[in-house]
Amino acid sequence: MSRRPSLNQNRVLITGGSSGIGEHLARQFASHQARVLVVARREDRLQALQREHSATEFHYLVGDVATAETRERIGEWIEREWGGLDLLVNNAGIGAVGPFLSSSESCMRELFEVNFFAPVELTRTLIPLMQQQTAPTIVNIGSVLGHFAATEKSEYCATKFAIHGFTDALYSELANVGIHVLLVSPSTTRSEFFSRERTKDAPSPFRFGAMTPAVVAAKTIRAIQAGKREIILSPGGKLSVWLDRIAPWWMARIQRGRGKT
Repeated sequence: MSRRPSLNQNRVLITGGSSGIGEHLARQFASHQARVLVVARREDRLQALQREHSATEFHYLVGDVATAETRERIGEWIEREWGGLDLLVNNAGIGAVGPFLSSSESCMRELFEVNFFAPVELTRTLIPLMQQQTAPTIVNIGSVLGHFAATEKSEYCATKFAIHGFTDALYSELANVGIHVLLVSPSTTRSEFFSRERTKDAPSPFRFGAMTPAVVAAKTIRAIQAGKREIILSPGGKLSVWLDRIAPWWMARIQRGRGKT
């Protein structure tokens, strides 16, 4: 367990930081007097965030973390400007909703590039800049759908199961070099994520009781400070994961019912 009660002057990188969970993480890290670097594709949003935090050290880079060129620029910037990194938050992600048979290979590959390969390769790039720091931490934003599968979200579930397995393996491996790893598994979050889903031919799922991105960000930061290994954020998410473990046949039956049209 790697506790860090104070985030003051911690050097923090957040991907997918122009909206939703990433935007609120950036705001809340800045309120803790952390030194923040946000990466996303929408420059107007990033500029607005930077203006909002002009009293703190707040930087941004415009780019797509799914490209090697952007990941290389991030590593070069951190090495040049900061000389090291304390916290990496792999948050950028996209989704897809609809029947698997109505989808395509390109949809599956796009989700894996953004949700899995981008954080994996960015982590590989930045580990050398984290190894010599005090209590460095990697945070992967996963999903409860990395613990159990949901009908008509086959691509998204596949990527989140993959990041879950990667995070668990990395936790054990990097403990030997002093880097802590945290998996955050939100349930449905009220953000722009759903408006940007790569939707196929199905309506969006029922989202009653969704958590706000500000609450997800606050719970994530508390988990970082407490040195936790994994958090499942909502009571409904915890219940679903528990039911899937003790009665997978029941959860499968529920999902089959949701898939009927």
